[in-house]
Amino acid sequence: MSTTPRSLDVPADDASLLREIHAALRNLRYGSVEITVHDSRVVQIERKEKYRLSEPRK
Repeated sequence: MSTTPRSLDVPADDASLLREIHAALRNLRYGSVEITVHDSRVVQIERKEKYRLSEPRK
């Protein structure tokens, strides 16, 4: 399953960055959220989600 990159059309302020980070964390059960910073600016928020499969019952 792949996701389509989203882009903010306006320069991100602190509140909009926090909303995007919150959105990346929402409903994430297993995985990670990576925040990439260049020149003291957040330039990318990446969400990686893992799906845990239960073992078959014997």
